[in-house]
Amino acid sequence: MVGGVQHVETQRNHVVRSATPDVDRDALVERFIAVRRRTEELAARLTAEDQMLQSLPATSPTKWHRAHTTWFFEENVLVPSGAPYVDERFRLLFNAHDDNVGPRQPRPRRALVSRPDAQAIAAYRQQIDSRVVERLRTARALDLARVARLVELGLAHEEQHQELILTDILHAFSLSPLKPAYAPSAIVEAMTETPMERSFQRFAGGVSEIGADAGGAFVFDNERPKHHVFLEPFELGTTLVTVGEALGFIADGGYRSPSLWLSDAYDWVQANAIESPTYLRVEGGRAVVFGLEGERVAHPAEPLLFMSWYEADAIARYLGARLPTEAEWEHAAHGVSHEGHFLGGAFHPHPPSGTGVMQMFGTGWEWTSSGYEAYPGYMPFPGALGESHGKFAANERVLRGGSLFTPPGHVRPTYRAFWPPETRIQASAIRLARNVSG
Repeated sequence: MVGGVQHVETQRNHVVRSATPDVDRDALVERFIAVRRRTEELAARLTAEDQMLQSLPATSPTKWHRAHTTWFFEENVLVPSGAPYVDERFRLLFNAHDDNVGPRQPRPRRALVSRPDAQAIAAYRQQIDSRVVERLRTARALDLARVARLVELGLAHEEQHQELILTDILHAFSLSPLKPAYAPSAIVEAMTETPMERSFQRFAGGVSEIGADAGGAFVFDNERPKHHVFLEPFELGTTLVTVGEALGFIADGGYRSPSLWLSDAYDWVQANAIESPTYLRVEGGRAVVFGLEGERVAHPAEPLLFMSWYEADAIARYLGARLPTEAEWEHAAHGVSHEGHFLGGAFHPHPPSGTGVMQMFGTGWEWTSSGYEAYPGYMPFPGALGESHGKFAANERVLRGGSLFTPPGHVRPTYRAFWPPETRIQASAIRLARNVSG
């Protein structure tokens, strides 16, 4: 994206966990191989021509994602230990945004990098994979602990790009007159479940702990430090806003009603002639949507996905509610089951089931009303590894919960994604919140 607008790649956050020499070497090698293989499996569905597509300045070609995630391991794991570059020109081609590393290919022009070709990128990945595995297998214990933290960060970073491979190719395919399916075997049958009526669950508020602990399991740096917030009593909708509710908003002239929109948002709607959420059009009163499985008629009861924060805010207001703050969302999410389909599943929204607040994980990234900023006491990492979080904490809105494209290891109550309010190409969703009086 241009003008400071960022991708998840630019929110490449950093692992924070206590240093320990107790690293399971074999398990780490196995995980490294599995994550790297998964990226190639996602790309294998695409032709070499598909892998060059870049439909927006905000998106990147699949080939670039494959190369950039490989460059990360070369630049941060191998070169500091004295290993030579496979090709030093790759620093220019595949550096995403690390100014401390040096110049880079402008993001909007990544599709112009036709060489090295897709086959050469595969060879590059194989070379770096072999070197990293050798590094992990031969490192001494204390050095292994340090390298393991970098590898763990690199794997989390690559999993974020696996999600981007899907969202970016979805947008590119949506612009093709042929409307190709990325995963035709994942064709979604119309949801026949009886629509579940939404209720609102009340939360008493008070002092709540937000954020992640310093030690233990993997976390990104923007999830820390844990801190206290005070919450007024509030209610959350038990289900996500549905396609049927979006159809009602459209039919009632919601996109032409300035009273439902913030000023900047309504200017954006008019300037861009927005009439419906991304990948949704209305035909004969029905919603036709486009997804990785191709084009289909959406069931009115399934969750609405792919809309901007501007639209989410307006639709929530139309439904007599508001968006939750990120602190409210996290407070409610602790203890909720991590349901969803995730990467490798059927790539379709998860219907509500059970009781209480549902669909919080793995269906759609849920927009919150909170602007993205560092937590109190946050300290960025020094040097290049600290660039991708702190300097982007402006003009963004926080999303929570993960989508149907998100790897399961990235789904937890404390995980924070952030995007500019006009972003429409991520699998975002709407959860309603209400104030409690008295």
